[in-house]
Amino acid sequence: MIVQACAHADRKKHGKDRKGHQRFKCRECGKTWSDTPRALLDDMRIPIDKAELALRLLMEGNSILSSSRITGLDEKTIARLMVLVGQRCQRFMRRKIRNVAVSDVQVDEIWGFVGCKQATAKRRGHGYDKGDAYTFIAFERDSKLVLCWHLGKRNHESTNAMMYKLSQAAKGKYQLTTDGFREYPEATFYNLPLFVDYAQLVKIYGGSGGRSSEARYSPAKIRDANKKPVRGNPRWDRISTSHVERQNLNIRMGVRRMTRLTNAFSKKWENHEAATALYLAYYNFCRIHGTIKTTPAVESGLADHQWTVRELLEETATH
Repeated sequence: MIVQACAHADRKKHGKDRKGHQRFKCRECGKTWSDTPRALLDDMRIPIDKAELALRLLMEGNSILSSSRITGLDEKTIARLMVLVGQRCQRFMRRKIRNVAVSDVQVDEIWGFVGCKQATAKRRGHGYDKGDAYTFIAFERDSKLVLCWHLGKRNHESTNAMMYKLSQAAKGKYQLTTDGFREYPEATFYNLPLFVDYAQLVKIYGGSGGRSSEARYSPAKIRDANKKPVRGNPRWDRISTSHVERQNLNIRMGVRRMTRLTNAFSKKWENHEAATALYLAYYNFCRIHGTIKTTPAVESGLADHQWTVRELLEETATH
């Protein structure tokens, strides 16, 4: 990318600098500048093509180890790349997705863990960064856009943080549906405008007694689902969390560390957060959604075309 020292368009070549980069000179004001490549990967000295391939593999459900075997890059290099770009994506999405006009928003949490299960973390005396790691997702039903997300525990603090992020990301009058988690009504009341129509879909699950050992990892059967208007006048036929729950499946398929019953789970909270941010930015801006036949960002007016991974790298590197 050419970084110009002036706003004039009339320029000419002006030799090269000591590093071999092309220099330019403005014909109007006489200022000079170099054609300095943008530091897409900071100080990481890996070919950009290999970095793109490694990121694509990670975002299509491959583990760091399998990505290392395919690309020839070291595992630690890929992990560092994932954290670098993932953190950039997290900051980028917070700034890019703001005050988006929406009509129907669904919020849900998807469970994961870092290091070990919560019971083991408690027994070993681990801190906040081990054990349960819930990813809260706010999903727009019509555009398929992930408006915002939050990684934390399934508690009051994380729910409140999630609803605050939603208040920054969405605007206008819309309908909100969550599951029956008890922290949602209060967090919604304190963070979202009063004109937001809000309802909960409370699912009642069957007990696990008598289930065979082979089926103990299967989801419990839903015995009933009760629609519960909480605030405003939500449309009864649109009280649903089915779309965000389908998005949870996308995450489990696209983020290897979220695949159940494997050894690819996250060992560090930082890596888990970065991998989630990387995938959701890729999902919003680079991946064609089968229902709307374009990317959620294009459908929402946040982009005018489907981005490539290189464009995602460039856009996030400048923010």
